[in-house]
Amino acid sequence: MSQTLDAPTALDAPPARPVPRLLSAAGIAAGPLFLAAGVAQGLTRDGFDFTRNALSQLSLGALGWIQVAVFLLTGLLVIGSAIAVRRTLRGTPGGTWAPRLLAAFGTSFLVAGVFSADPGAGFPAGAPEERVTSLSAHGTVHLLAGTAGYLALCAAFLVLARHFTVRGQRGWALASRLVPVGVLAGFAASATSVAAFTAGAGLGLLGLSAVTARLTLPARK
Repeated sequence: MSQTLDAPTALDAPPARPVPRLLSAAGIAAGPLFLAAGVAQGLTRDGFDFTRNALSQLSLGALGWIQVAVFLLTGLLVIGSAIAVRRTLRGTPGGTWAPRLLAAFGTSFLVAGVFSADPGAGFPAGAPEERVTSLSAHGTVHLLAGTAGYLALCAAFLVLARHFTVRGQRGWALASRLVPVGVLAGFAASATSVAAFTAGAGLGLLGLSAVTARLTLPARK
């Protein structure tokens, strides 16, 4: 009698380690928390204009410590998301690089919280009315951290798109490819529209919340 063994497939992987609910909640909450805090401050702080000022500038002025805290907390929450995704995707396509790229994204928020953006476009009070044209040392680090972080996030989405494709989840695979397009389009338009930049950044954060929920929360039966 002969025996036939099934050939291993891309779907064969060690069982995923259970993800603590706290880690899942951290990743899901990161984006909404950052955006809600930014909107609340932008609506209540004198001189802030969503069409002229980036949310990063809320780190400036007497109440800037609030946004600094938001940056640091968001960074920690995103790193929590990276840990949750690593535990979920262990041994599967994307299980190595997606968590690393998400951790890099979270780290960029920590750096951006320590190194603040430059004043300009009338914020905070007393700042020049013109947009920032030359960057200080801390402003340069802030910009580079944000740029590198969002590029890492876009790359993470593309890695996750492959994971969803292998799993046959075509809708999530397509969304994971479209989100980076929206993020990069918003960033490309930042020279003429701060609102487009904010929208692109917000799309990336909300997309991260969505995929974290999809990957780490138990499927409903």
